[in-house]
Amino acid sequence: MPLIRSASFNLFIEVLLRVALLSAFCYMESMTPFERVIPQWELETNCKYPRHESYVPGSMLWSIVLSVPCILSFLAWAVCNDCNDALEILLAWSLSLGLTGFLTNLLKLTVGRPRPDFFYRCFPDGVQTADFTCTGDAREVMDGRKSFPSGHSSLSFCSLGVCALWLAGRLEALSRRRGDAARLLACVAPLCVALCVAVSRTCDYHHHWQDVLVGSILGLSVAYICYRQYYNSISSELAGVPHVISSLTTRVSGRPDISPAKQAEGKDGAESTPLLVNGGVKRRVSGFRVI
Repeated sequence: MPLIRSASFNLFIEVLLRVALLSAFCYMESMTPFERVIPQWELETNCKYPRHESYVPGSMLWSIVLSVPCILSFLAWAVCNDCNDALEILLAWSLSLGLTGFLTNLLKLTVGRPRPDFFYRCFPDGVQTADFTCTGDAREVMDGRKSFPSGHSSLSFCSLGVCALWLAGRLEALSRRRGDAARLLACVAPLCVALCVAVSRTCDYHHHWQDVLVGSILGLSVAYICYRQYYNSISSELAGVPHVISSLTTRVSGRPDISPAKQAEGKDGAESTPLLVNGGVKRRVSGFRVI
């Protein structure tokens, strides 16, 4: 099927909004957070953990986050021969990333919660000054006040959450193909990677567990909302079909012609996946829906 969402004013607005969100996200990275008063008991109890190198450094995080759209778009275009899905997943992922990054930094700057290792960021020699004036590097101290929520957690669950939702739709793990453990595990695998990234932030004392929990919920929630803006529900008969396709079919025929009946095609009688084309249902022996 040819590309439906071609170059238009609507697509220009879509791109412009993402550029604005990502620009705001990058600009907020250099802003100074709210400097809340840290009681002595909190400094001694929650913020005096030793400094430790990140188990998942920023370069590794961005490699994971940015590889998701490349892989999914390639699968949709090259493997499934679906240029519409390739574009829609890029739109869903980019909106999810921009919105998650913006909200994460907005909370970081507003809350200003100190990290678990804030004491040694503020006093590298371990000696606290009488007036509580930090003697450490100014950038490290500023970053030390950006604990809540965890950016690693929100960004990883945002990007890999979109990946899990796309796989759930394409493999129909929660709709037509329920009862297939392999399909379900394939959908859960990206979330397991995101979970490992999130938990690592408590192991290297860069975040409190509350930061990781809220960051993970934030990223996954935004991922689901943005995915549903462009795709049908993963538990519906149209799981994995972009709205741009199903809405076109509805406008042409008055209603989507989706039949739950399963058919077999080919000599081997392999189980097939529904394919929505021109208001009808086609079948193809494949684990993916191809439009």
